Amino acid sequence: MKKLINILDFLPEELENEIKPMFHVKQLCQWIYQKYVDDFDSMSSLSKDLRLKLGQKYHFSPLQCVNFLQSQDGSIKYLFELNDGLRIEAVLLPMKKEKFDEKGKRISHTKYTLCISSQVGCRSGCSFCLTAKGGLKRNLSAGEIVGQVLWIKKHNKIPYEHRVNIVYMGMGEPLDNLKNVSKAVRILAHNDTFAISPRRQTISTSGLAKQIKELGQMNLGVLLAISLHAVNDALRTELMPINKAYNIASIMSAIREFPINQRKRIMFEYLLIDNINDKREHAKELVKLLNGIKAKVNLILFNPYEGSIYKRPCMQKALEFQKFMREKGITCTIRESKGLDILAACGQLKQRSEEL
Repeated sequence: MKKLINILDFLPEELENEIKPMFHVKQLCQWIYQKYVDDFDSMSSLSKDLRLKLGQKYHFSPLQCVNFLQSQDGSIKYLFELNDGLRIEAVLLPMKKEKFDEKGKRISHTKYTLCISSQVGCRSGCSFCLTAKGGLKRNLSAGEIVGQVLWIKKHNKIPYEHRVNIVYMGMGEPLDNLKNVSKAVRILAHNDTFAISPRRQTISTSGLAKQIKELGQMNLGVLLAISLHAVNDALRTELMPINKAYNIASIMSAIREFPINQRKRIMFEYLLIDNINDKREHAKELVKLLNGIKAKVNLILFNPYEGSIYKRPCMQKALEFQKFMREKGITCTIRESKGLDILAACGQLKQRSEEL
């Protein structure tokens, strides 16, 4: 049986040589990305011959949901199975609820952030991350990345015109799969697909300095988030072995060259782990490290999982850390923890399903 090709792997213009006249490509994209149809046969504006031709060569179902958990806070964690049987996770995070005026008229829609995966597993080996325990299985294709967004939007009935934010912070190291992640950014941003502006897409990296420079040279317009988590090489190498290859100095050098919009900042993700990196001395070192960089620090309280050697710090420690950073003139927020009741730590749902 002939293996079908995932049509989500292609930018609209890459299909124009095969699908003619050109306006049929736009119609095809509208059916898939905006009307959320299930198959080619449902695309009534396309000729029967074209629908048959497309169905014989392509598919647009690179994954299926095999489990999901919904938190009391509204966030939903999904476990997806890819067509080769491997599994990944993604999360839907409702950030702001819809608002109504005094007459009951809706004045703003619910704001969502989608946290999506870029690899099956990960090779970075961070000691606090459950995903790293299984190593790297393979990279996701651009279409498998896009497929996560399509599935979540479709099954939550999020209309095309309701914009969402995308964060490449699920399973995997996005810059270790830069070719496919950068293409996914362009597909998601295309006006004929989801039209999710690159300014609404954030790529998070553990600090692959070489790839940070490559991403900057692409000038995609995406936001950059650095998973820093430590302020000196000794501690960072203990937490994140990737630091042996790309130490803090090399990361900072690459960041200083990264093009950012004047109104934007480089995000630094800092995972607070009880009695490891949450002391005043660490905050002081972080201030020195960020000197001269247009930065925003996002503090994250460690999300515990069974078997971890690390503990979650109390909120008071986080507030004190934040207060010090702000007093030194650095924008600093504490990320609201979501999904603590639904195996929210990256890799937990996948790990639990494999143990059952």
